[in-house]
Amino acid sequence: QVQLEESGGGLVQAGGSLRLSCAVSGRTFSLYAMAWFRQAPGKEREFVSRIRWSDSSTSYEDSVKGRFTISKDNAKRTVYLQMNSLKPEDTAVYYCAASYMTWSTEANSYTSWGQGTQVTVSS
Repeated sequence: QVQLEESGGGLVQAGGSLRLSCAVSGRTFSLYAMAWFRQAPGKEREFVSRIRWSDSSTSYEDSVKGRFTISKDNAKRTVYLQMNSLKPEDTAVYYCAASYMTWSTEANSYTSWGQGTQVTVSS
């Protein structure tokens, strides 16, 4: 299992940018994928973006395509989520997650989770 720690959240005006980081420690050699999810108050946790550990293939939820970019730095053992053109509806707690088995958009496929970082976008 890996341990995950997110950082980089904060308060930003609509149209602004933030970069979230997820520091990964522990067993990374057998990781299959990393992902970002988010959860707004009163809503279920939803998929945002994922990256496959082996070849850095990526995918995005439709509402963030063209605005968010997921990437990783193997040397720093860190996964990033660059968020541009932020909207008030992006306000949520953002979580990074790790999977050893699948490249899924389903939260229950991910076995390791960080504690989350709050992103608040004001209008």
